[in-house]
Amino acid sequence: MTRHDSFRVLIIGGYGTFGGRLVELLADQSRLKLIVAGRSLAKAQSLCSRLPAAAVLEPRALDRDGDIDRALTEIAPDILVDATGPFQIYGDDPYRLVKACLKHAIHYLDFADGSAFARDISQFDAEAKARGLFVLSAVSSCPALSGAAIRELARDMAYVEDIEGGIAPSPFAGVGVNVIRAIASYAGQPITLMRDGRKALAYGLTESRRVTVCPPGHLPLKSRRFSLVDVPDLQLVPETRPGLKSIWFGAAPVPVLYLRMLNAMAWLVRLRLLPGLKGLAGLCHFAINRFAWGEHRGGMFVRVTGRGASGERIARSWHLLAEGDAGPYVPSMAIDAVVRNVLAGEAPAPGARAATQELSLDDFARGFMVKSIMTGIRDEPAANQPLYQRILGAAWERLPAPIRSLHMVESTRRFSGRAKVERGYRLFAQLIGMLHRFPKAGAEIPVDVMLERRGTGELWQRTFAGRVFRSWQDQGQGRSDHLIVERFGPVSVGLALVEGEGRLEYVVCRWKFLGIPMPAFMAPGGRTYEFVKDGRFHFHVEIAHPWFGLIVCYQGWLEES
Repeated sequence: MTRHDSFRVLIIGGYGTFGGRLVELLADQSRLKLIVAGRSLAKAQSLCSRLPAAAVLEPRALDRDGDIDRALTEIAPDILVDATGPFQIYGDDPYRLVKACLKHAIHYLDFADGSAFARDISQFDAEAKARGLFVLSAVSSCPALSGAAIRELARDMAYVEDIEGGIAPSPFAGVGVNVIRAIASYAGQPITLMRDGRKALAYGLTESRRVTVCPPGHLPLKSRRFSLVDVPDLQLVPETRPGLKSIWFGAAPVPVLYLRMLNAMAWLVRLRLLPGLKGLAGLCHFAINRFAWGEHRGGMFVRVTGRGASGERIARSWHLLAEGDAGPYVPSMAIDAVVRNVLAGEAPAPGARAATQELSLDDFARGFMVKSIMTGIRDEPAANQPLYQRILGAAWERLPAPIRSLHMVESTRRFSGRAKVERGYRLFAQLIGMLHRFPKAGAEIPVDVMLERRGTGELWQRTFAGRVFRSWQDQGQGRSDHLIVERFGPVSVGLALVEGEGRLEYVVCRWKFLGIPMPAFMAPGGRTYEFVKDGRFHFHVEIAHPWFGLIVCYQGWLEES
């Protein structure tokens, strides 16, 4: 397929936010020559010099608005990747690069996030097919990855009714200026989408929804506020899904203060009190990248609701979690997957189109593994399932059998065993222990536990040597979605159920006192987990406070009585 000894990939914008990460992802391929191009030769040289690579890396000064014909003749790439943007404001001839690629018989890929740009690239379909070239637009998180998730979620649906999705970047992701320019271009502007079974107008960043991203068995992102954004899915997916009633996609940047400011300014644009936000893009870029705080994690979700062959309702969601600096690699993984498929002899079919159906979730699996990105699918739980099974979803089956057995609470169950108890010695810890009737310190203390299902929740009654204390557990809602909410008197705690290494760990995510949300830095903590030893269920429960230290710790084993 190539015209050279190595396969040549020209990446315009190759040292930028997404282009640079694409270069890094592909750098392990010795068959590749990656031409890292952009207006700044110094930046291209800097990336090429510091990046360990099996591929050949070649820096190049190239202005996409310059003499592109001459550049393509000299470089003679097999694939051109446009990683610049913003694609929403590409000027009077937005497809200049596409036309040049067709003229020079070069395959084309881009990161476009503009709906109109990705949709209208199909005008070059006949010419691309005639020349045996693939011309793919929007080969990124939306719609390449989101499209793959939609197809997997809808695998056994006769038709899809509703689709919802969103991206939640880490506050430390390092958002590029072109991303901000793209958002500014549609903030407060009309966006076409499907709503109530027909095309409707909405306005960018003026409507929001709250979602918790949580692959089964993992620590969720904090509940995020997602605001409507213009992504290619809004216009492209309805074309492939007859019967679709609604589709909505949002973004959830943090700190939420910035998002609320964008929401307010978008409303001013919608009400024509501001001409637009394009002039503020530079200031927004500076603020978001200089003044960031929050958890260094990001995520993505897609939720699909439809009907089965017999008309039954089916609802599923796909979740992605990226820790630390892994998140910004996700948009580049789609093009990485396409290039690797080409090298493996599985090139996309010729033609010009948006990449809504080019890749499967399996195509992303390598990239997710390399960057330790966690994903999972949640089926809408049945109301009659035990509480813990509803929260854990697919992770339920990964738990050791004795842990699953204890949490199979369908009516009333009783367990007994032995425990060792430690108590905090500080005055506050002693007072809290007395208030909640926590057990007294000791070793080999007899323990009786009663679990009783009541409605959607469970009553937990623990008896240590005749001393009883109770708590109520239920499925969290709203900001506590995908959490167990446990109530001890005036205190309620939102707990994530984290599965791994044969354990079920409880992680405090939220807490309230007298129904009032309290600051996270004041939350009760301590390591709490369940595990199996010698075939027997064991527990380790630690309740502590960051200011007053240990309150109580009890550990031991249980068997059904």
